[in-house]
Amino acid sequence: MTVIWWARRDLRLGDNPALCAAAAAGPVLPLVVLDPALLHDGARPREAWYAANVLALDDQLGGELCLRSGSPVEEVLAVALETGATAVHVSRETTPFGSRRDASIRDRLAEHGIDWVETGSPYAVTPGRIVKSDGTPYRVFGAFQRAWREHRWPAPAQLPDRVHWARPPAGGAAERRSLAAMVEASPVPLPPAGESAALDRWHRFRTDELARYAQDRDRPDHDASSRLSPYLKVGAVHPRTLLTGLGSSDGAAKYASELCWRDFYADVLYHHPDSLRTDLTKALAGLEYTPPGADFTAWQRGATGYPLVDAGMRQLRTEGWMHNRVRMVVASFLSKDLHVWWPHGAAHFLDLLLDGDPASNAHGWQWVAGTGTDAAPYFRVFNPTTQAEKFDPRGDYVRRYVPELRHLDGAAALAPWKHTDGYAHGYPAPIVDHAEERAVTLARYGTVRGK
Repeated sequence: MTVIWWARRDLRLGDNPALCAAAAAGPVLPLVVLDPALLHDGARPREAWYAANVLALDDQLGGELCLRSGSPVEEVLAVALETGATAVHVSRETTPFGSRRDASIRDRLAEHGIDWVETGSPYAVTPGRIVKSDGTPYRVFGAFQRAWREHRWPAPAQLPDRVHWARPPAGGAAERRSLAAMVEASPVPLPPAGESAALDRWHRFRTDELARYAQDRDRPDHDASSRLSPYLKVGAVHPRTLLTGLGSSDGAAKYASELCWRDFYADVLYHHPDSLRTDLTKALAGLEYTPPGADFTAWQRGATGYPLVDAGMRQLRTEGWMHNRVRMVVASFLSKDLHVWWPHGAAHFLDLLLDGDPASNAHGWQWVAGTGTDAAPYFRVFNPTTQAEKFDPRGDYVRRYVPELRHLDGAAALAPWKHTDGYAHGYPAPIVDHAEERAVTLARYGTVRGK
């Protein structure tokens, strides 16, 4: 009997436990539902990127992907009834939105005697699996990472050499046109899409860049990032594939640690679903914030007068991606120089990032803002100028994204206010004084903490 493999954040054929389970159960109908609740108007970079990867999966399947558009609660059931499917196989979702959606669909399927089968997840270790000895979840990354390494993860799932694919019902032409239009209208250039492109990128990174990853990963002026986060976002590659055979070098250990952060934040969100849009910790409840205004707009546009901040925000707007070190710097600037509550910045990131993972985005912002998992975050206020001097010492990254400063050689581009011709090409003066705003931040923190 036919079973459905409903692909969501696992747009690949390799190392796909849900697909393997479906293949063992009967002829497999591969299904993707274009959910308007997620795709909205198709104008966000991550929507175009998702569309590109769905089309890449369709190509892998020889154009035999079943495509539907509408509410998944209605469409999954409709396809199951139309094809006589006995079960729907999925990777487990643990985000608040995904969990609610899947519960609704599972109940609807059960009314018709159709099984719901969850196998695997988009993470190396499924959120909720790792807990402390007393059964409570971890709140500190170091302890979670030790438990994560001890827990380990299964070997990559092996798809049978021959899979019996069920032919999809008629239709899908309109959905393919819609997907192609999203890709064509992408506001940023898209990387090559699909599983093959993800694996190619992984092999290049592992061969050419992994050895120096530990030393270079914080340097935005170097091309040292794996650039795999967009592929992980849509499931074109599984993190377990990346961890397998990673090796034991310093670079390998650091890269594994970064994948662990992804699992950690997903686990935190699983246990604390409200933390997606509100403070995880309440220690800073009552902290005074500044409503988004003209300064927030300047931050969005990359016009704050702080070169590293502006370079990062312009990279985000033009590429749909930003170097991780710079993400921390721009988040700190918004939270602690402009005093804007972190959800405003997190929402802006999700609007523009190709790799906008809800858990990593929200909790990365909270780590910087001081409301998340870090034990003593209120002391950490990134100085955007010293961060630039340390991690972009020659100013190469700044000049790449801030053309108004390209006339300044070397480190001069990091502090145009020190040079008589620093503003010769229209770069703005700083919108705030960092030292003054740092003092304001620490004073506000001290007030709510009773110091």
